[in-house]
Amino acid sequence: MHIELSSAAPASAAAIAFPVEKDGLARLATTLVDAAALDLVKAAARASRFEGEAASVVEAFVTDGAGGVRRVLLLGTGAGSEPDYERAGGALTARLLTSGVTSASVDFTGTGATPNAVARFAGAAAQRGWRHDVYRTKLPEKSKPTLTSIVLHGAPEATDAAWSKQKALTEGLELTRTLVAEPPNVIYPETFVAKVLAEVEGLGLEVTVLGEDEMRELGMGALLGVSQGSAKDARLLALKWSGAGAGDPELALVGKGVTFDTGGISLKPGPGMEDMKWDMGGAGAVVGAMKAIAGRKAKANVIGVCGLVENMPDGDAIRPGDVLTSMSGQTIEILNTDAEGRLVLCDAVTWVQRTHRPKTIVDLATLTGAMIISLGSEHGGIFANDDSLADQLLAAGKASGDLLWRFPLGEAYNKLIDSPIADMKNVGPRGAGSITAAQFIQRFVDPGVKWAHLDIAGMVWSDKAGPNYDKGATGYGVRLLDRFVADNFEG
Repeated sequence: MHIELSSAAPASAAAIAFPVEKDGLARLATTLVDAAALDLVKAAARASRFEGEAASVVEAFVTDGAGGVRRVLLLGTGAGSEPDYERAGGALTARLLTSGVTSASVDFTGTGATPNAVARFAGAAAQRGWRHDVYRTKLPEKSKPTLTSIVLHGAPEATDAAWSKQKALTEGLELTRTLVAEPPNVIYPETFVAKVLAEVEGLGLEVTVLGEDEMRELGMGALLGVSQGSAKDARLLALKWSGAGAGDPELALVGKGVTFDTGGISLKPGPGMEDMKWDMGGAGAVVGAMKAIAGRKAKANVIGVCGLVENMPDGDAIRPGDVLTSMSGQTIEILNTDAEGRLVLCDAVTWVQRTHRPKTIVDLATLTGAMIISLGSEHGGIFANDDSLADQLLAAGKASGDLLWRFPLGEAYNKLIDSPIADMKNVGPRGAGSITAAQFIQRFVDPGVKWAHLDIAGMVWSDKAGPNYDKGATGYGVRLLDRFVADNFEG
């Protein structure tokens, strides 16, 4: 979706939208449509019980003065907060995307919207227009997107700068959504890396890619154990951004990248297994966030690390009862090969600590079905060894719209993964499954390092449309991480 900021009035025949705050219909005034047409639109709004609620839309058709017809929309912006403007932007695109309209104008004159509010409106409008129709060869004509551009008028000064940041964020979201939506015969460890490198070329990121031989030399037996049943070789991908100058990154973002998860020998049930193409949603969020951070030239030092594997059940696959040795030297008794994401993360966490020494680590993973039972698809779960870090992430979640809910950690839970023959088991008992998974990862975090684990199992894919996405890949985590970096790691 092309977004343009313009000081010129829109063409008289163009579709035009007016943001309206809660209970602000009577105050709406404009010279862009004549008085009679505006009265007609307001009457249609009252008849529709439109009161300016966030994301509410009224659409009417009026004469344009030249014998033609003009489409006019009123967009509810609620109390006028940034999130409400964001919802309104998404609602505009949702209404017009397949309407036959190719371009729409939005007039912010007199709204009092801040530059950030307008930018978030534009960002959501662009983000809501993302679709993945690559493989749909018989899509009906009326189902094809037509809206390609949105022109913003009357925006306040400094909107350009605010929009440039939202544009970078939008491009990061699009990368994440594309990776999550692609089928597993297209995106697997090697092609994940190739796709990401093509997308971030020229942004100034320092790239590291490790193959299986290099990881084997480093002793990454946990990650490689997950991969050994697949014909597709594993990869470790690192993207480093040094926006604050030379030196080790302050923050490491670590993502689980299981590009397809059968469960391995502990095979998942067949129905619904196709969804496991998005078991790399954590890694997808990390690379999308890194693209956004680099794209807006964030003044922070951050590294994004993705452990990329495919979990398949062939004759070489790990078995329940096997013992693996991680890069940290700790040994792991495998009780369930479908608890594989934590095996990938533990080696990725160890690698980034040994090579880059970050002071803070945030990992993201579609880790446990238990998290979906707990929170559904409304919040991601957060576990942390530091209260201030947890508070920062919770605040970034609220500000960005990628919501989180905190869960406990503790020694009583930690003991549940002790093994009689190794340092730990890869699963605990049935109860507290998301917590014991987090306790597993925490065992690989070095003393003094602030760490948070985000279990986003219910968030990366949606069966219903949201404020800035349609059904399918949501891009969850990109906005959260970008806001977290902006609020806490940039001077």
